Amino acid sequence: MLIRPVQDGTLAIGQLSHAWLAGQLARGWGNERFGGVEPREDVALGAEQHDVGWALFDLAPRWNPDTGLPRSFLELTVDDHLQIWGDAPTHLMTTSLHAALVLSMHGAALSEARKARDAGAAAKLQEHIDTEHARQSELRDRLGVPVEQAERTRRQMWTWDGLSLALCHGWDPFVARHVPDAAGELIDVALDVNAGTVDPWPFSTPTLEVVCEARRLAVRYATEQDMHAGFRAAPVETLRFALAPAA
Repeated sequence: MLIRPVQDGTLAIGQLSHAWLAGQLARGWGNERFGGVEPREDVALGAEQHDVGWALFDLAPRWNPDTGLPRSFLELTVDDHLQIWGDAPTHLMTTSLHAALVLSMHGAALSEARKARDAGAAAKLQEHIDTEHARQSELRDRLGVPVEQAERTRRQMWTWDGLSLALCHGWDPFVARHVPDAAGELIDVALDVNAGTVDPWPFSTPTLEVVCEARRLAVRYATEQDMHAGFRAAPVETLRFALAPAA
């Protein structure tokens, strides 16, 4: 769950709605400077479904008694993280092997990032990383995907995830680092959320609009039961983000 405080309450954005937004970015990605996405539909599907492991978890979000709100994904325990990501790629294995590869690479990258921050959980996280690396090797062999192509896709997925998170949270400014361009160089892409601009422009169309859904919650809830009831009854809003090149 993504939690964004706003003036008259809190917006709660499901992980899969954030992922839907990432998928829209993936489908719109690519131009002469940034090259393309290969294979586009398979990879975009993986981006759209990269948080599929959260699908049931987000239906009954954990309560944070300190805030009186659902617990953010940033407050996830290591055990929760492994429960969500440990078997997530299997959800896509009968849909698209390439999409499953995208999800596996992203999940392993998240575990690697968490391992760097949490030495006490290193052994648990390394087991997940090793499992996913083995899965990726098998999937690359079955799909005939070179390691270099897979790594390009992994970095693209990391970029779409970061841009989507920045839009949903209102992180401003936000810079996506080490984004692969058409020549294989790694460059930075800056997102100005308030202005709605991206620089340099990485999309195939002159402008791009992306959407996701959020639930508007009260400022806080006194109990977990109240929070769950409020979450179920909360009105759903469509969040729209219009993007354009920087002037």
